[in-house]
Amino acid sequence: MPLEYTGIRVRDLDRAMRFYTEGLGLRPERSGRMRAGGIWQELRDPVTGAQLELNYYPGDPPYREGDELDHLGFRVTDLDGSVARLVRLGARVRIPPFEEGEIRLAFLSDPDGVWIELFEHRAEELPPTSRPGA
Repeated sequence: MPLEYTGIRVRDLDRAMRFYTEGLGLRPERSGRMRAGGIWQELRDPVTGAQLELNYYPGDPPYREGDELDHLGFRVTDLDGSVARLVRLGARVRIPPFEEGEIRLAFLSDPDGVWIELFEHRAEELPPTSRPGA
């Protein structure tokens, strides 16, 4: 399970974009709207390739200091098996597996309450040579 990115919650998406791009040199990549209404924006460090995801939730419960870490995102090849394994190790399922666009994802919390996103690309979206068993 490679750690793909860290997602942080921001109060003002435009301000955060300026800070991380102009101030720290990260480059914007993909962005989108969550089915629940939030907005996400991927930023990448051009030197290390590290990825930061900015998450903005308009109209959600009030933002409190300390809410900045939104979640850690891990890419998996077997979402259901990964969820089951982590639950056995003390994780709590917060949002069960669901599909959004080309991916299946689920949200869990670790034993200390840190939110973890697990995501897998649907097999039909992968080229034949990348599919398991091909």
